[in-house]
Amino acid sequence: MTDRIDPAARSRTMAAIRSQHTKPEKWVRSALHKQGFRFRLHNKKLPGCPDLVLRKYHAVVFINGCFWHQHEGCKASHLPKTRPDFWAQKFARNVARDQKVLYQLKILGWRAAIVWECGLKPKLRAASLQHLAAWLRSNAEYFELPVYDEFSEL
Repeated sequence: MTDRIDPAARSRTMAAIRSQHTKPEKWVRSALHKQGFRFRLHNKKLPGCPDLVLRKYHAVVFINGCFWHQHEGCKASHLPKTRPDFWAQKFARNVARDQKVLYQLKILGWRAAIVWECGLKPKLRAASLQHLAAWLRSNAEYFELPVYDEFSEL
């Protein structure tokens, strides 16, 4: 299948996709800050350059887009019809990199949370962010929000 827009327009569209300071990231930062959590942004010294680093809790938070990081079971994590081989390989590399980063952080003694973009929909946002705050205060090693199962209605 061919692309519906010309290469220059596609390039502009793709260039506009942000990797830092996205709306979901700002929602998480704002909610955590209001609850008294203090953090650093995008620490390049840690594997994967986590979105939030909370040293006091020895925890990192990644806010992942469901499409780019292929959130399993999510409607947004589909394979584009244009150049499916390219996208399948790209997404496989992204997922492998994410797993490697989580492993490296675990070896270094960091706790890790992944907040998926779909877990921040307006209906779910407040509850999701409360769960994240509770995890930060706990001693649990890993947290993922939301996790899909056969009963999930997300």
